[in-house]
Amino acid sequence: MTVRQIYLLPFIVVATLISCKKEADAPEAEISEPVEAKTIPPASKKYSVDTLASVIEWTGSKPTGTHSGTLHLHKGTIFIKNDSLESGSFIIDMATITVTDPKEGKERIDLENHLKGLKEGNADHFFNIQKYPTGQFEITGITMKDSLNMIEGNLTLKDITKNITFPAKVAVTPDSVKIESEEFTINRTLWNINYSSKSVFENLGDKYINDDIKLKVNVKALKNK
Repeated sequence: MTVRQIYLLPFIVVATLISCKKEADAPEAEISEPVEAKTIPPASKKYSVDTLASVIEWTGSKPTGTHSGTLHLHKGTIFIKNDSLESGSFIIDMATITVTDPKEGKERIDLENHLKGLKEGNADHFFNIQKYPTGQFEITGITMKDSLNMIEGNLTLKDITKNITFPAKVAVTPDSVKIESEEFTINRTLWNINYSSKSVFENLGDKYINDDIKLKVNVKALKNK
């Protein structure tokens, strides 16, 4: 290796790391105040969510690593007209919060219970499923951008509603509808999920959890008979 190559090596490494970081980061969803839900147009076809085939994947991060997991829907309905997504609403079953990192036994169960607010003294740290057993997403608009559907909807968690917009692919057949979002992030503190947030609490040092939660939504619905 030449002197010039040795000199350039640190810059190459830094550039590579920055590039990898950008590729790994998910864009933030557009977030605003709630708006009126999209009306169901006449002659729309109704599809009911297949709760076994639908899943919301989540990832949370902190300086020492990440945690990932899933959430499932309790029920939901999608309306299609002229082979296009028109409207829909979904109930999220918060009791289905599951941790999928490579953890075993008590450590995984403790983390799931902490997220659900089932451990004594930490009910409001995250989701407090006994007080808020469900969340909800209600579609308020759909537009197209770069061959993707931009799905706009009111997301309710812990009785707080914000309107979010995220990109997704929508596939419609006579018998089913599939909605597969791109990865996107939301700022959890907007829904009063404040535990270990350095934007809410001071003097946390490196003992904080990032405000952004990464989400990926996969919904399948079947046409009503």
